This record gives sequence, C-alpha cells and structure tokens, in this order.
Amino acid sequence: MTTRVRLGISYDGTDFTGWARQPGLRTVQGVLEESLSKVLREPLQLTVAGRTDAGVHAEGQVAHFDTESEFDAGKLMYRMAKFLPKDVRITEIRTAPPEFDARFSALRRHYAYRLTIAPYGAQPLQARGVVPCKPGVDLDAMRAASRNLLGLHNFAAFCRRREGATTIRELQRFDWERDGDLLTAYVSADAFCWSMVRSLVGAVLAVGEGRRAPEWTTALLAETARSSSVTVAPAHGLSLIAVDYPADADLAARNAQTRESRTVPAPEGGCCGD
Repeated sequence: MTTRVRLGISYDGTDFTGWARQPGLRTVQGVLEESLSKVLREPLQLTVAGRTDAGVHAEGQVAHFDTESEFDAGKLMYRMAKFLPKDVRITEIRTAPPEFDARFSALRRHYAYRLTIAPYGAQPLQARGVVPCKPGVDLDAMRAASRNLLGLHNFAAFCRRREGATTIRELQRFDWERDGDLLTAYVSADAFCWSMVRSLVGAVLAVGEGRRAPEWTTALLAETARSSSVTVAPAHGLSLIAVDYPADADLAARNAQTRESRTVPAPEGGCCGD
C-alpha cells in the first residue's frame, strides 16, 4: 500500500547549491532524498512547495513523497535527526491524503528577507542570514514602494526568464517591520517566479536608499521583460518561512486551479494586449 508523507523542513542554505537535485552538487533535495532512501530502504523522490535558489534558507519548507514502507513518524524523525547533516532538519512528518501535493496544493508561500542597518553590519551569529544595508534608509518610502506592487500583475521586470513559465503572480503581502537595527520584509504570494522575491527587495531597497522614487516600482509593472535596472538582493537574506494549504476536502480543486493559466484582469475602461 502506498502512503503519501508530508514533511516540514528547515535548512541553512549557505552550503547548498539550492533545493533542486543537480549531478555532482550538494543540494537540499539530494541530501534529503539520499538520507530518506537509506533509512526507509527504498528509492524516494521529493516534491517541494518552493524550489529555493543557492544560498536561500528555509524555516517552513514543505515537501511530500510516496512510500511503500511502514514507519512510525516519531521514530523516523528521531532517526533522521541523527542521520542528516546539521544544516538541514526535518521538523514535521505526517501522513497526508493522496490528493495532497506540496507544490500544486499550496495556496500561498511566505518569505522573509532580513537586513540590518547597524553601522558595523550583521552580528556574527546572524551573518549567514542577514544582509547589511545603508543605515539611513527611508523605511516609509520603502513601505510605499512595496504597496505599489500588491495585487495580480505581470512581474516580468522582476523575474529571470524561464522558458514556458508565467510571470503573472498575485502579490498578497509586501511590508516591512523594524526591530532595533533589524529590518524584515515579509513577502507573500500564490507563487513566485525565478528570483522574484530578491528582485522585489532589491527594487524597494533602491527606493529606501534614495536612488529611486516610490512611483518607480509601479512603472516597473508595465515592463514585459526582466528590467536591467532592478538589482537582485543577495541570496542569504532570504528565507521561506511558511506555506499555506487548504483543508483536505479542497485539495483536488486547488490542484486543478493552480494548473490553470494565470491572466491579468483587463483594466477598467480598457482592454489588455496579448
């Protein structure tokens, strides 16, 4: 009998070449699949909620796999804690309905990007996950620039091109919180395209440093290809902190909805081009 297993995962992405398995390279997927396959004594393949880039971290990553093995979730977590390297942890193990898909069932993904405005830079214990920036950034301007980007748009200006991939996304949250010298951007969307979060942060940071006006981010939404004026923020400031899913009864419907093509609604009083 096949069982679908849902995992909660956290990792320090510093020494990984991203999530996705790549021949000859150390990746999160590669390490987890190898370890799980050895412990459960069968070849396993993970499907993940969000494929993070090299250097990006996760505190709330979600993945699933199918297994023919019988196991006890508590004992398996304990064994994996001893088996895995210290920079990746399985934080949750539980069975899931057959309709659950870590990628296609997701309602939204939540990221945090962490910066420090301390004049001396990041504290040593934070250095792998916090990016230094100029101490005098204008947080109010950054918040205004972030609000301009909320909603369903074509984010082509912020995305590295991937053949056949859509750049239409619904940005549901993009705001900033300050705690002493630490600035944290919280970014949530139904899905993200390649390099989108770090590009959003890089663009807003340009506003905060006075190199651009807040209205510039609105103008970027009219671009149909990646903008060379948008700087991609460093990878190590970014962390996937949570993924939301619907109730079990709604999983199949969500899977079908996610696979549908996304389109931007026509603006009031006009129509959209192709």
